[in-house]
Amino acid sequence: MFHVEHVFNIMAENKRNNYDIIVIGGGHAGIEASYISNKMGMNVALITMNKNTIGAPSCNPSIGGTAKGHLVKEIDALGGIMPRIADDAGIQFKILNISKGPAVWSPRAQIDKDLYPVVALNYLLKEEKLTIIEETIDELLLVSGRVAGVVLKSGETIHSKAVIITAGTFLRGVMWTGLESNKGGRFGEPSADKLSIQLKDAGFQLDRLKTGTPPRVHKDSIDYTKLKLHPGDDKPAPFSIHTESVINQVMCYATDTNLQVHSILQEGFEASPMFTGLIGGTGPRYCPSIEDKVNRFSDKSSHKIVLEPEGLNTDSVYVNGFSTSLPKETQLKGLHKIKGLENSEIIRFGYAIEYDFFNPYQLKLTLETKNIEGLYYAGQINGTSGYEEAAAQGLMAGINAALQIRNSEPFILKRNEAYIGVMIDDLVNKEHQEPYRVFTSLAEYRLLLRVDNVYDRLSEYAFKFGTINLETYEHLRLKRDYRELAILHSKNTKLKPAAVNPYLSEIGESEIIDTSDVYSLTKRGPVKLSELLKFVENNELFDNIKLDEELINNIQIDIKYEGYIQRQLKEVDYFLQNENKVIPENFDYGKLQSLSTEALNKLSKIRPGSLGQASRIQGISATDISILSLFLRGG
Repeated sequence: MFHVEHVFNIMAENKRNNYDIIVIGGGHAGIEASYISNKMGMNVALITMNKNTIGAPSCNPSIGGTAKGHLVKEIDALGGIMPRIADDAGIQFKILNISKGPAVWSPRAQIDKDLYPVVALNYLLKEEKLTIIEETIDELLLVSGRVAGVVLKSGETIHSKAVIITAGTFLRGVMWTGLESNKGGRFGEPSADKLSIQLKDAGFQLDRLKTGTPPRVHKDSIDYTKLKLHPGDDKPAPFSIHTESVINQVMCYATDTNLQVHSILQEGFEASPMFTGLIGGTGPRYCPSIEDKVNRFSDKSSHKIVLEPEGLNTDSVYVNGFSTSLPKETQLKGLHKIKGLENSEIIRFGYAIEYDFFNPYQLKLTLETKNIEGLYYAGQINGTSGYEEAAAQGLMAGINAALQIRNSEPFILKRNEAYIGVMIDDLVNKEHQEPYRVFTSLAEYRLLLRVDNVYDRLSEYAFKFGTINLETYEHLRLKRDYRELAILHSKNTKLKPAAVNPYLSEIGESEIIDTSDVYSLTKRGPVKLSELLKFVENNELFDNIKLDEELINNIQIDIKYEGYIQRQLKEVDYFLQNENKVIPENFDYGKLQSLSTEALNKLSKIRPGSLGQASRIQGISATDISILSLFLRGG
């Protein structure tokens, strides 16, 4: 067997087949991994079966949503590409949860499913050191405990210093509609089988998960007079700071299932691969199939359905909320009992897909595997669901693979820094029996992880890595300075009582005294900073700050939620104390005889890097953490 040094000497001699990083898979994770590592100066090969399906949205024609929109904004702040692709291919934009607090405001966009892969490919083709290879991987090239490249199905060997696997649902993927099954990674594309077997033989634990997609119906077969409108925002906002503006071009519509629909679907349960045991993998709890919803929530008389156009130049409409693997005749019969879909024509039936994943406790927080050096996993191979979760992992794997090649410190986002940090920490520290989906409720510091402060949180990292340029960085830093300066000025800026009192009375606030300032009044519940600024006696300071609507809203959030933010910052200080208590990489947990058996097994398997990480592992008790903490202090 070759030694690593010998392989890398071969690489130096044969540049045509040599790359710094190989990315396997052209889905959302693969796009981010290849794009971001290329931005960091790496020579990258993206290997995909078909370059024209790069980034193809195999399920929902949308990007973002609750918490998922936070991930997309964080990708933008770190220099990734998904936000720009979504802006270019977006056809309807809205901010979700706007009636609630700013911590849960989440951007979402309907996208044109045919345009999105075209835009994605165009972005990648512009990158000089990024090569797209249309091929299938046969196996990894493994040398002395590390990855050294891949062997293609054609027999060609391509060498690299790192490999990132972003295989999505293609690893031994099987698609089910009723009792009919076909091998494949998604509709019309074959599965990849040999890679799973090789990884299992290399010592990785694999398991099966399930996801699904609903039927698509013809737009002209829908009775829109019976549906509720689901419009975009009046003033649509883009995901990316690099996008000047976006427009809404389509309308979405809503309807509901009913008891008659549920009864029809139940008739098909005996031919459902979920209920007959043909599918062994677990599906996503928070995005279940319609038959799963009917079965689990039998007390519910209806379930929401949203009809989403899949693009501007297609007749296909996505029936969101009706994901299913039921037989075709059951799908059609059930749809025809839904208001507005009585005469609907199905363009493509729904199906479930079962695929291999590798439980991510086998990864480091960098997303590098513990078994094989230089090998990274990102996306559904780690048991996640959703384009956004996949893209965020691809971004982090790409950054860390590049940093490893540079011999630089790894990049690990903490739970108080980003939803990306929350997600990866959850993945590595917990064993997963169902697809993982990010939610705002999973972030204990979510008031600090808002979409309005994402660039303040993460742009320093992006500039350090070279994934955003100096002009963008200085623009973001200037906006942050404006924000801080405006808050300071608001504490010393007086208002004209005679002018502002009518406004306060109108919104139910009591009159103010002559010494009231902008800062104090902004803290009051219904008071809007944008209205107060109309009554400033001397507006010169604020004029110099160049306030716009977005900045005014951001300043208002900082002022109104200051007390809560300060409280969470104190919690973060305590959190970081444990995060900074490092556990040596080869620590022998067998020394701690007082540990519970479960704790000993879990700690030895996951091998946390800090006391804080150890405390978040499922099955580790407070007593176990106290014992470990005492030992680390030398007690």
